[in-house]
Amino acid sequence: MELEVRHLRALCAIADTGSLHKAARMLGTTQPSLTTQLRRIENALGAELFSRERTGCRPTPLGRAVLSRARPLVDGMNVLVTETRAAVARTTQGPRLRIGATASRVIGGWLRRLRIRLPDTDTSLQVDVSANALLRMLAAGQLDVAFVHEVEGFPLRLPAGLVERVLVDREPQFICLAPDHPAAARSVVELSDLAGDRWMVDPAVDGEWDGLRRVLVAAGLNPPLLHGDYLTAASLVAIGEAVAPCQPTSGPRDDMAIRPLRGDPLGVRLLLVARPGFTDFDAVYADLETAYRDAAMRAPGYRQWLLRNESPLLLRSAVA
Repeated sequence: MELEVRHLRALCAIADTGSLHKAARMLGTTQPSLTTQLRRIENALGAELFSRERTGCRPTPLGRAVLSRARPLVDGMNVLVTETRAAVARTTQGPRLRIGATASRVIGGWLRRLRIRLPDTDTSLQVDVSANALLRMLAAGQLDVAFVHEVEGFPLRLPAGLVERVLVDREPQFICLAPDHPAAARSVVELSDLAGDRWMVDPAVDGEWDGLRRVLVAAGLNPPLLHGDYLTAASLVAIGEAVAPCQPTSGPRDDMAIRPLRGDPLGVRLLLVARPGFTDFDAVYADLETAYRDAAMRAPGYRQWLLRNESPLLLRSAVA
């Protein structure tokens, strides 16, 4: 078996995510397929490249040596492909804007404003659960800007050369629960009110599970956990089978109650990050800021939270 660039890219993805499951999602394949591919690579080299542990996959000493040679090759190939595609696009297309984002209810309003501001620009959107994956795409020249969130206590790995601007230094994470849950009758929920509930979290979101686990441990709680995407989580929450963290900009729903947590123990930082040399950063940021403020004002629970905490966001809203 001869190693190809796709094999090296798979090794880098496993090392970057520390998980076969997350790496498979990043590469757009299945975990069994990636596991088989890794086994064939290791068989071809005659040694293990990763040690499989309960907490994930870690490179062995040989694995680190292989990765040190693989990364420059993968990065070089990514740059070659990106620059070639860009050169072709310049000769066949008009201006374009390539946006990346982690899931957010702000994206729709942001894209609408950008379309109005840049009517002749071809705007594309890449949504990914992994902020670090989007940052790597920025560094490789595959995106122009990315709107990402960073879980408190678990900083993102920002590649050198990227330009960042903080949109919200600390956004509180609310909790969503069934409307007939006893805690839904309160305007602010105590963590202890949810001690008997199953919590659902998406482990593929960078830092999400680690951030939640830290908060639960600090509160002396050890509730049963479910792992899955947040679309599934919403359906389970609605029928009372789970509770889950959610963005405060989440709009009201008849089948779900959205409440802040006492003391706001869960928080994220919201960032807009751009590739080096991106010239429209100020305008794109301004539209994102306005779209976020609009979404915050439309979410009754978040607006009340902002009022209680005398947030500067309200002042900027009044000025706007």
